Amino acid sequence: MVAESRGESVGKRGTAGGPSMDAELTAQTLERAALELLERDGVLGGLNLREVADHAGVNRGLVYHYFGSRRDLLRSALRRNLRERILAIRLLDRPARFGARARHALKGTVRYASALRLAVLLLLDNDTQLRLMPDLSRTQELLRRDQDAGLIDGDVDLVALHATLNSLTMGYSLSRARLAKEFGVGVRELDERVFTLVERLSSAVDGPSEDPGKS
Repeated sequence: MVAESRGESVGKRGTAGGPSMDAELTAQTLERAALELLERDGVLGGLNLREVADHAGVNRGLVYHYFGSRRDLLRSALRRNLRERILAIRLLDRPARFGARARHALKGTVRYASALRLAVLLLLDNDTQLRLMPDLSRTQELLRRDQDAGLIDGDVDLVALHATLNSLTMGYSLSRARLAKEFGVGVRELDERVFTLVERLSSAVDGPSEDPGKS
């Protein structure tokens, strides 16, 4: 990460007109400021590095030392935000029907729409380092275990199932507020209606075993 390799000495000594901060704290402050500005102004509002520094209360020169470019700042902020999101929405280790897993993923993802907006920005910018599924191997293993346990039909393509879940959670999380407004319902009400329907639709991939949550 650029902040780790280029900014450590700068962050420790500070600069005139700006606070003296630990390198990691300065990087986190700038990344948080970038996310807040995107939340406030929208992705089409642009993201100016000087505005990010001002919003963070950090000397403007530091943002260039730490990140160098708008793209590097967005990438770093996304990585940190994604790590937090994974901890909140990663699938539980215990066996479960796919509908329960889908509801859990949807409920967690709507809390981190800012990270998804950043992901879309980097995706459109052809960022080769972007990972839309940073928990890919673990999630595939859990789905495979569910299938072996008979909770998911044995003929179901787990790669397609996982890709469908990822697309559903990303798409709904990014559009839920606008959808609720156009439907004329509350966002939380729409959430619950969508979560319930997703569970019902997911029964199409159920295997023959009993739902472990009902035993």
